[in-house]
Amino acid sequence: MGLPDLIRGGVVAALIATAVACGAHAATQGSSSPSPSPSPSPSAPKSETVSKNDKCPPAAPGQAAAPPINPAKITKLLVVVLENKNACATVKGMPYLAGLADKYATAARYYAMAHPSLPNYLTLAGGSTFGIRDDRSPAAHKLPGQSVFGQVLAAGEIAKTYAEDMKSNCQLEQGKHDTYAVRHNPWLYFVSDAERQACQQYDVPAGTPEAGAFHDDVANGTLPTFGFLAPNLCDDAHDCPLGSANTWMKTWFEPLLAGPDFTSGHLLVLITFDEDDKHAGNRVLMVAVHPSLHHLVVDTRLDHTATSKAVSTLVSAPPLREAANAPDLYTTLGLTH
Repeated sequence: MGLPDLIRGGVVAALIATAVACGAHAATQGSSSPSPSPSPSPSAPKSETVSKNDKCPPAAPGQAAAPPINPAKITKLLVVVLENKNACATVKGMPYLAGLADKYATAARYYAMAHPSLPNYLTLAGGSTFGIRDDRSPAAHKLPGQSVFGQVLAAGEIAKTYAEDMKSNCQLEQGKHDTYAVRHNPWLYFVSDAERQACQQYDVPAGTPEAGAFHDDVANGTLPTFGFLAPNLCDDAHDCPLGSANTWMKTWFEPLLAGPDFTSGHLLVLITFDEDDKHAGNRVLMVAVHPSLHHLVVDTRLDHTATSKAVSTLVSAPPLREAANAPDLYTTLGLTH
């Protein structure tokens, strides 16, 4: 058996073992200590539903990344964040995403930072949780300093958030029944004049798979140097089953992976979850999608600081805050940028 077959076999075995072990754990429900509740606030979201049937087994072993043959230089990065599921639950409930993990690459030991959602999104955008342990609005958490969005723009490139169901650019508040979630749009929390002005221009409604900002940038090959795609509260699996997120991902990703940015080899897509369901030590699935990656499982311990660092280093900027100590994601995956 050749090396490609061994690698592919390892990925398939890891995914199957995770799903099988997850099912076995579901038969015996364990106890877990709830995280502290968010601080009361008029803008505080409703409590997130925590599954009691998806305890996740230890991570399957990975392997070192082999350098791809003649890879294209990565010049663009798209990060997609889903909600509140551990790695084994995701493998069981999202066959399309599990298929991408098998075909391209996944991290066997990728972790979120905290509970609830917001500190994880802030780490992705700013390299730190900033000590925040609630989901309150931008009015409650006004963060000074630069975000990775601001870094990319300062380097003369474009950064853009595509937020599904957002009604206007850089929307700072949400209605009671809105499916757009402010706390899943981390650029809003950085309040310097430069950050706020850029947010007003580049933090935009995503549109639909058929029309709108994301569709047009995919179709035209004009995705930004750094893009952040935030599904709505159903499509990210926060308020709806993983099957809904699976359908959303397939609908949005098939055009993306057929588009010129991806097929040229210049776009790397990272998909992860903000946090787990409090049953897996905050280990979540992270999938890396790039044409030069084939059936790869990496064993390096990674977390959201590594993804934040990947944005900064893409434009040769210093990683922000705690992201400075994170492993280099491109090196871990054997990619060049």
